[in-house]
Amino acid sequence: MSKRILIVLTSHDDLGGVEKTGYYVPEAAHPWEIFLRAGYEVDVASVRGGRPPQDGFDPDDPAQVAFLAAPEASDTARLADVDASGYDAVFYAGGHGTMWDFPDDPDVIRIGREVYERGGVVAAVCHGPSALVNLSLSDGTYLVEGKRVAAFTNAEEELRGVTHVVPFLLADALTGRGAKHEPGPDWQAQVVVDGRLATGQNPASAAPLAERVVELLT
Repeated sequence: MSKRILIVLTSHDDLGGVEKTGYYVPEAAHPWEIFLRAGYEVDVASVRGGRPPQDGFDPDDPAQVAFLAAPEASDTARLADVDASGYDAVFYAGGHGTMWDFPDDPDVIRIGREVYERGGVVAAVCHGPSALVNLSLSDGTYLVEGKRVAAFTNAEEELRGVTHVVPFLLADALTGRGAKHEPGPDWQAQVVVDGRLATGQNPASAAPLAERVVELLT
């Protein structure tokens, strides 16, 4: 029986009233392609279901075009309707929209907790680790407590020009939960694996992170 992976996307489309946002398409599309190539079943869900808002789409990238054409991506499952027991890994894709709806969504937290506590892999890239900020385990501890993580850095947020637009700084929030944030160079791939928690810093980290998830599941 092939392993199953759930990719989770944001449903939030407003970057603090400054511009439109959503999930960052390559951060979902490239892992999706890698997981399928590895022989895994891949499902896609978003906080509210349906067609989630997009950011960063490159029409010259065949992987992104294929992903957006896939039924599971164009009409995503609603996260509240997803049974976590069927998945060996959950992958939280990034995009600035996640900063608004991932941290406090009960199903974002539920899926991660249940996958992890069943022995599965929890992965997140760029702003996707916002899903980990409030992800507590059954014993009340935070999943990231004492663990090494990568996530979008304060420096990258400053370079993007939205430090004072986002509701919080992701790296600081994870550190506040007891995580050991390990930043790499701006915009360069940085993947950190600590046990069954795998995280990536930015868009360049999405594909390498997906490859590490495949390694963890092998």
